[in-house]
Amino acid sequence: MEQRMEQASTAVIALSAALDKYEAAQEAIKSLDDYYGSDLWKQDFADDEAGRLPADLKRGVLSEDGIWNLLADIRELNHRLKEV
Repeated sequence: MEQRMEQASTAVIALSAALDKYEAAQEAIKSLDDYYGSDLWKQDFADDEAGRLPADLKRGVLSEDGIWNLLADIRELNHRLKEV
């Protein structure tokens, strides 16, 4: 039982820390959700396709699969949190 208590305690501490980070990221998540598919995103995407953005600029947010997959992961995580 002592081992189970330690396992549970470690899991609770880790999950609490992760939830703090997730909670702090909610504004960023909302911004990404609003941005994806917006006119601004479409313009940024077109600018990237036309080579108007700097070559060394990170552009993960402009990869359709990258941002879509992240938002899908967030929806799945929120569903799991509700179930638990």
